[in-house]
Amino acid sequence: MASGQNGQGFFTCLKLMAALFAVVAMAGCSTSSFKQVQTWEGPEAQPGQVALLHKPGSVQIVSVNGQDMANYLTDDLELTYQLLPGQNTVVFTYKTIWAKQGVVDNGESKVHVVETDPQQVVINARAGESYHFVLPKAETRSEAERIRQNFQAKVVNEQDRQVAVSSEVVKQTPQLPTLPGAPQTAASATAGAAAGAATASPSATPAVPSAANNLPTLEGLKVLWERASTDEKKDFLRWAFQ
Repeated sequence: MASGQNGQGFFTCLKLMAALFAVVAMAGCSTSSFKQVQTWEGPEAQPGQVALLHKPGSVQIVSVNGQDMANYLTDDLELTYQLLPGQNTVVFTYKTIWAKQGVVDNGESKVHVVETDPQQVVINARAGESYHFVLPKAETRSEAERIRQNFQAKVVNEQDRQVAVSSEVVKQTPQLPTLPGAPQTAASATAGAAAGAATASPSATPAVPSAANNLPTLEGLKVLWERASTDEKKDFLRWAFQ
């Protein structure tokens, strides 16, 4: 009996350690290194080379120019996204949270979440400029539902001049902007990735991302966490806290 209890305690400790690693990795999302999110593959930009798009916690950026953006455990973070000069297609959702009235059954969520379908804005970004969202405001949940049905947001610059208006997502191949002077542009990186996917063997077993190899355990977990999907993160945390 004692050995069984010890074994159970050992696995419980492992789960707690894994959960701690996840929390530490997520803590990095609030550090200065995550306050500006790069939206392209390739070299980092120098100050003044890019535009900045500020998003409030109620907005979730899904993709920029067809490239999926990371989903964080705490998705109500206020973040700034770096945009390359030129036309940028930003896909996002907008949600508001409303407390439920009355008694809530055990296990039932205590809030109503009103979230839009994916929307897109096309921003002709200029290096050195900053942009932010202007969003409709609701005073009640029913009003939020009406807004969701006919949602429209705007993006304005620092002078509050409108530069883009949201619309339904249009499936098309985006014209990728490039970073001036970069040895490998976002367009070429995307083309290379597509070529690699086309030649890959369909029976090949997915490998651990190379960025996680030869790293200390915690750093490797951070890399894997950033690349995991929302469902994978939820499944992991559900397992960690069982």
